[in-house]
Amino acid sequence: MRNTRVLLAALSMHCAMASPAIAQAGFGERRVEHSLAADITPSGIIAGEIRNEDGRRRAVLYRGGHVTELGTLGGSDSYATAINAAGIVTGGALDGSGRWRAFRWQQDGMRDLGTLGGSSSLGIAINTAGHIAGYADIDDGSYHAFVHDGTRMTDLGTLGGENSYAAGINNGGSVVGTAQLENGYRRAFAWTPGAGMRDLGTLGGRVSAATAINDSGMIVGASETADQRWHAFLHDGRRMVDLGAMIARGDSYATGINAAGDVVGTIRMLDRVPLTFVYKDGQMRIHPNRGGLYETGKITDDGKLVGAHYTGHRYQALTMPSTIDLSYKTKSSDYVLLVLLVAMVGWCLYKGWLHWRHGALGRPTVY
Repeated sequence: MRNTRVLLAALSMHCAMASPAIAQAGFGERRVEHSLAADITPSGIIAGEIRNEDGRRRAVLYRGGHVTELGTLGGSDSYATAINAAGIVTGGALDGSGRWRAFRWQQDGMRDLGTLGGSSSLGIAINTAGHIAGYADIDDGSYHAFVHDGTRMTDLGTLGGENSYAAGINNGGSVVGTAQLENGYRRAFAWTPGAGMRDLGTLGGRVSAATAINDSGMIVGASETADQRWHAFLHDGRRMVDLGAMIARGDSYATGINAAGDVVGTIRMLDRVPLTFVYKDGQMRIHPNRGGLYETGKITDDGKLVGAHYTGHRYQALTMPSTIDLSYKTKSSDYVLLVLLVAMVGWCLYKGWLHWRHGALGRPTVY
């Protein structure tokens, strides 16, 4: 038994050394709580949320082991969705009447961004200038994408239907998201201050959704295909490129893009654990699910992935490198492990032979 324990310990240590490097896991929350990383600044400040066992959500900032709670607008809950390099945060918070409101948080506290005439709103993305994109209720009960420039909220309209929402904004003020057509189908859109909203089309299906845009105007999202599957796409300003066609199985959804045009997203296959993909330099790379992201969000300009992994009991915030070296280089510890393994197998075979011999011939006579 002692030999078995030694071998198992060696195997565990070897697997730990071979696992992918993780930049940050969790916010130091209690074991009964969940956490999610939504965004990260170049200096390493992570914006996200902690959710307790009762489901209450708290918007937080995390850096170097220290958690800053951002508070609410008078209600019980809040969560952060984005942060810019200056440390300005946006997201959603409940007010004293129990309505979700888009907020802008700075060191002096949290400010309600208002609505487009209805009761609720939510901030989704923020750029370097502090302009916030999201969506808000209008007076007839539907909701529209908006941009808030720090002073007022601008209604971006729709593509002829009732609803729209913004999901990304770049430093030039271009916004992307999803809007309904007159027939009710939803389409990915791009909006600019001068040209307004335009339909980005689909990959042959009926619906599509845009999730992020970089400063070069490259847009990512997901679209239904002609066979009614979902494929991640990259729109280069002229056409929609099917990234999902580079993935053998499952539905795929692009969730983020950085300045270099690297794309990150999620692959879902029936009831299996979601996988993370990274599209870089024309190549598709799929991360192993061990130690990886369960919820995949953004990719930073320096190549970090942001989201959460799932331990089997709870979600835990996770930031990790986008490039994992899956090739294996033989190390001296491999030879040590091999010797231990051979010794253990030999010992087991010897003990097995003894048991067989005693069972077949009886115990040997001692003279």
